[in-house]
Amino acid sequence: MFNRTMLQAAAALASISLVAGCGLFSDDDADGAKPIVVGTTSAPSTLDPAAAWDGSWELYRNVFQTLLSFPTGSTTPQPDAAEKCKFTDPANTAFQCTLREGLTFSNGHPLDAAAVKHSIDRIQKIDVDSGPNGLLGSLREVKQDDDRTVTFHLTKPDATFPFILGTPAMSLVDPAEYPADKLREDGKLTGSGPYVLESYQEGSKAELKKNTRYNGFADRKNDAVTIRYFNQSEAMVAALKRKEIDATYRGLTAEEVVDLQEKKKANEGLQLVETTGADIRYLVFNPSDKSVRKLPVRQAIAQVVDRGTLVGKVYRGTAEPLYSMVPKGIAGHTTSFFDKYGEPNVAKARGILRDAGIETPVPLTLWFTTDRYGSSTAAEFAELKRQLDESGLFEVKLQSKPWKTFQQGYKKGEYPVFGRGWFPDFPDPDNFIAPFVGKDNVLGTPYDSPEITQQLLPETRQQSDRGAVSKQFERAQTIFVDDVRLLPLWQGKLYVASSEEIAGAERALDPQTVMQLWELHRQTSW
Repeated sequence: MFNRTMLQAAAALASISLVAGCGLFSDDDADGAKPIVVGTTSAPSTLDPAAAWDGSWELYRNVFQTLLSFPTGSTTPQPDAAEKCKFTDPANTAFQCTLREGLTFSNGHPLDAAAVKHSIDRIQKIDVDSGPNGLLGSLREVKQDDDRTVTFHLTKPDATFPFILGTPAMSLVDPAEYPADKLREDGKLTGSGPYVLESYQEGSKAELKKNTRYNGFADRKNDAVTIRYFNQSEAMVAALKRKEIDATYRGLTAEEVVDLQEKKKANEGLQLVETTGADIRYLVFNPSDKSVRKLPVRQAIAQVVDRGTLVGKVYRGTAEPLYSMVPKGIAGHTTSFFDKYGEPNVAKARGILRDAGIETPVPLTLWFTTDRYGSSTAAEFAELKRQLDESGLFEVKLQSKPWKTFQQGYKKGEYPVFGRGWFPDFPDPDNFIAPFVGKDNVLGTPYDSPEITQQLLPETRQQSDRGAVSKQFERAQTIFVDDVRLLPLWQGKLYVASSEEIAGAERALDPQTVMQLWELHRQTSW
């Protein structure tokens, strides 16, 4: 997850049952006594929210509160720790929240306006490298108006700020337990969310128990959840089949999903819930590199790449072709790359290069990371190489490095073309446009687009009605197509695999596709 209000459509959910006659909806008298065990390959990097802008959010959503949040089915941030929130000026530069009355942390300490100010201020003060402070670029200061009221004063209009407050990055912490100027170092966690963290073994297990002091929107369907962390999805799926865990989230490979879908007899007693994901994969072109500096080269690549074949061969239906940086399911989504390039066409690509006087084959080196986006990444880039090489217009070499080294390389501008993925912070088209443009974008390669950064984004951030700014986002996507600095490839689907005894999986993914563990429960009848 990384950088940056109303969706017209939430992610569509469809359940696929692997057991004839089983339903996913629960009985009201579901037994919550026995802990539900959920497996995932996404372990927290830290227990302190001031340091994490990553998969740690999965845990945070369930043990911390935020002022606003995303209840299942909501398309805009809704009050959580807050009783109400609103912009107090027409320019969207002052955002005020009033807390619920009588809030406390799980240790009994008060969760008041001072705690809210402390929680947000320390993110900015500590300013951890690759931490969530990057989300607070528009925040000037937090003022405590009284014991229950805080106002966030912004440096510029920003209608996406409520969405930012709804991310787990803005988790509220106890000032008595979390220092103002450094990270908490005792390996413990104190929040006010639906659960308390009873015990934690790094990289292995987190045991959650219902927080008796909780006062928020979550309607908890169970009393306790154990999260088990796996290094490999193969071990996680094996544990599910052995009934050592009740459900999985994050980490299923395409092969494992297809196995669960097709081999119903072998997987009797299991079920699969599918949802359209908001995570995307794309290529980045470094315009300072001589191989892709010329626009016609990038256009020819866009004309050759066959997304349908790519996702069919490598991801076997567990991903969808993507023709815009704003994916399906997010307001403002278009198919701008398809509208311009249509179906893959080598002859058209050859004409683009010929008209520009560019000799073929054009030498290219494509870079990817070996350990960030799953085991299918190598196969994905092998397929891209095959398509480009077989066109006769390109001569491709593949290079790869582990994520940490890979990051260092692209930030130094060492790669001409490289693959990246994007997991959104919140479900708004701004979060699929803004992070990629400007001098200090997430790509490590400056992308100067004054029309986007100085005109389109400022216009959209003055409008709380996100449906009223669709034209600006459509224009931004057209600019991306004209520049071909980014080439969207596919968007993923998310899957929750579980025992037939588990209900609520279809409601457990919020619009940020973060698991809301309180929705899971055991069914008592069929």
